[in-house]
Amino acid sequence: MSKIIRIGTRDSELALWQATTVQKKLEALGYDTILVPTKSLGDQVLDKPLYELGITGIFTKTLDVALLKGDIDIAVHSMKDVPTQLPIGIVQVAVLERAISRDILVHKGSGFLDTDQAATIATGSLRRKAQWLNKYPNHNVVDLRGNVNTRLLKLIENDWQGAIFAQAGLERIKLLPKDAIQLDWMVPAPAQGAMLVVTKEEDEFTQEAVAKLNHSETEICTTIEREFLRTLEGGCTAPIGALVQIKDQTVYFEGVVFSLDGKQKIDIQKEIKLADSKGLGKACALEVLQKGGDKLMQEIRNENSAVH
Repeated sequence: MSKIIRIGTRDSELALWQATTVQKKLEALGYDTILVPTKSLGDQVLDKPLYELGITGIFTKTLDVALLKGDIDIAVHSMKDVPTQLPIGIVQVAVLERAISRDILVHKGSGFLDTDQAATIATGSLRRKAQWLNKYPNHNVVDLRGNVNTRLLKLIENDWQGAIFAQAGLERIKLLPKDAIQLDWMVPAPAQGAMLVVTKEEDEFTQEAVAKLNHSETEICTTIEREFLRTLEGGCTAPIGALVQIKDQTVYFEGVVFSLDGKQKIDIQKEIKLADSKGLGKACALEVLQKGGDKLMQEIRNENSAVH
C-alpha cells in the first residue's frame, strides 16, 4: 500500500524549512509527499504576549485539528512549542536530530553589557525574560512577537539594544548575524532545537514511514526535559528551562525555574548513567518542588491568572 503523505506545517519561513527537511528525508526513503501550509493562532494574534493568550499549544492547535479531521497525515513542529500532553488520537512518532539548543542575543552593539547603563531587550518568552532580568536587573525587557523574520525587522525598527532568539532558528534560515552573542549562561527551553513529527494514532502506514526519521539520543534528551516541564506543570507560561546532554553513556541534566521577575531562582544539576536515566526528569522536578519550587509555581499561576 502506498499513499501521498500530506505534511502539515505553519506557513512561516522557519516552519516551512522544518517541514521541507522532513519532506526531503521521507522522499529520500521513497515516499511521496506534499506540503500543506497553514496559519496558527499564535501567528495571527501578534498584539499580545503569548502568556496573556492563556492557550496551551497556541502554535500547534490548528495542525492538531487538521490532523484529527484527516486533512493532513503528519504535523511538523518546533518541539519546544508542543504541549507535553498531546491530544487524544495524536502520537509522537519521530524526533529529528537536534540542532544547537542555545539562545543568542542579536544586538546593535554589545558595549552596554559591560556597563551599568539601562538597556532595553526584547523577547516574547517568559523564560528568557526572567533569566535576563536575573542577570541584568537594571534592564527593561519588552515583548516581541511574530515569526523570526518579523522579530528581526522589529529589532531594526525600534530603539532596543537587542533581542533574544533561538540560535537554531536563525541558523536554519541563514539569518544568524556574525556578531550575535551565544548566551551560554541561559538555560534553554525544554526540547529547544529539536523538531517533532506527530501522526494520528490509527495511521499505521504513516507511522511506519515517519519512525525511520527518529534520532534516539535526541528523543531521550527531549523526553527527560519535557518530563521535567510536565511535572512542574509549567506549560508555556512559566520561566522553566531544561537541558540534557549525553556524553560517554552519562546523562547530564540541568534544570531551572525562575519567578516571573527573575529575582527568585531554583536550579538543579544531575549526572547519572544513561542506563539509569528513566524517570530522571520527574525526579529532578520533584526535587525542585521540594526546594521551594511548589510555592514559586503557585505564585506564577496566581500572577498568570490575574493577567487573564
